[in-house]
Amino acid sequence: MVSTTSFSELGLSEQLLQAINAKGFEEPTAIQRMTIPVMLQGKANIIAQAQTGTGKTAAFGLPLIEKMDSKARGVQALILTPTRELAIQVAEEINSLKGKKDIQIIPIYGGQSIDQQFRRLKKGVHIIVGTPGRVIDHLHRKTLTLDQISHLVLDEADEMLNMGFIEDMEEIIKHANPAKRTLLFSATMPPRIKALASKYMNGYELLKVEKETLTTNLTEQIYFEVKAAEKFEALCRIIDIEEEFYSLIFCRTKVDVDALASRLQARSYDVAAIHGDVSQSQREKTLDAFRKRRTNILVATDVAARGIDVSNLTHVINYSLPQDPEAYVHRIGRTGRAGNSGTAITFITPSEYKRLMFIQRFAKTAIKKSKVPGIGDVIKAKKEKIVAELTASLEKTINPEYYNLAKKLLETRAPTEIVAAALNYCFESELNPENYGAIQEQDSPGQQLDSQGKARLFVALGKKDGMNPRKLVDFIMKKIAIPNRQIIDIQIMDTFSFITVPFNRAEEIIASFRGNSKQQKPLITRARSSR
Repeated sequence: MVSTTSFSELGLSEQLLQAINAKGFEEPTAIQRMTIPVMLQGKANIIAQAQTGTGKTAAFGLPLIEKMDSKARGVQALILTPTRELAIQVAEEINSLKGKKDIQIIPIYGGQSIDQQFRRLKKGVHIIVGTPGRVIDHLHRKTLTLDQISHLVLDEADEMLNMGFIEDMEEIIKHANPAKRTLLFSATMPPRIKALASKYMNGYELLKVEKETLTTNLTEQIYFEVKAAEKFEALCRIIDIEEEFYSLIFCRTKVDVDALASRLQARSYDVAAIHGDVSQSQREKTLDAFRKRRTNILVATDVAARGIDVSNLTHVINYSLPQDPEAYVHRIGRTGRAGNSGTAITFITPSEYKRLMFIQRFAKTAIKKSKVPGIGDVIKAKKEKIVAELTASLEKTINPEYYNLAKKLLETRAPTEIVAAALNYCFESELNPENYGAIQEQDSPGQQLDSQGKARLFVALGKKDGMNPRKLVDFIMKKIAIPNRQIIDIQIMDTFSFITVPFNRAEEIIASFRGNSKQQKPLITRARSSR
């Protein structure tokens, strides 16, 4: 379903539009287009039926941010979620959307200190994202009151029903301000959900995202499950192992597109990028170069990729998992065209597995798990390419100066020795296993060390400290004599960073910075496993 609606047409403030733009979102999803104007303009309760992964959090989160009175101290909105993982995810997403608006959003859930949560609540909170059980605990302890809230959101209501939270939801509703607006989001609409709405919502507006008929005709669809920090290294291995690679790579936001394209360019790949901020003239030049294969990799957002008609792509890669099944099918339908076989590859982190399985069911397709190519496989493929390219170059005219240089070298060394030295000089970085980043199999025990002897380190410095990849490498090299090529897979966040280094250098680096600290914490430590 194609729509030209933009976020600016939905009635959001300039401040929030800036926050959305900073995140790199270009176009609202269907549920966002439906929900945001109704929440902003009307006073009706809402039941919204839309699948997981279709952008529901921003659909209710953005209007909530607009409605919050930043000067008031009491709780103004409560969002109920079925699991603590979802509570944390929703709270983080809304926090990332609030921009410069001074409002407090916190998650409360079981397993976290209730006293710690109470201290946060006493300081003043505008939006709470909580699980039913922990919210009821606070209500019984009188550490939380809901008599002044203006909005109650029931997120994944059918999941809460399936998990036996229907009575908890009813009790929470009874404690809440009768004049509130209730917003119920659910993927399905079973009878008990309808009964809950009829009993407590006093009329509502129904918003429903219609499903599209989806078809996929690809030869092969596969996915790789890797940690977020190792996704880039996995992508590079896939590019390197293919004999011919001609691909569209999709990211969710224009910020992600620029970041990925820059990292690929830094590794000397022929890559270009397009998104909503690229001018029409530049877009046309970029697409012309891609169609003529002067560039063999194009990184794009879904919006920017519309209208691209290329029939001979070898791969379509979902570097970021799309928001919904329709986007997935539209993306991967760009390969396997005109009778050509093609491969669709999707990268997911462990936490995204359920969403991918939902996409698979909804799209009625089969997406098979595959294993990231090993370093040995990549080096073998590169050697074969080197032999093929050198053999092909022998058929071309060679500058006589190179013959003169070759003769001079042959006077002092054996031919095999000279060729080996030339190969080492040209390809040492590509054929040296130590220069490849670590990728840890997700079903193995969690140590940040792979079989090739790499270690992942945490650095307590980030963008806010003026760091970028080059500055961070220089910063480390001033303390310890380590070749810059051994510091790889650099990830710079706002207040911290990650790097990968050879295992035998990790302790040496940590020891060199032991005297340095930031807020009484070591400057460089081993990264904790995410498992």
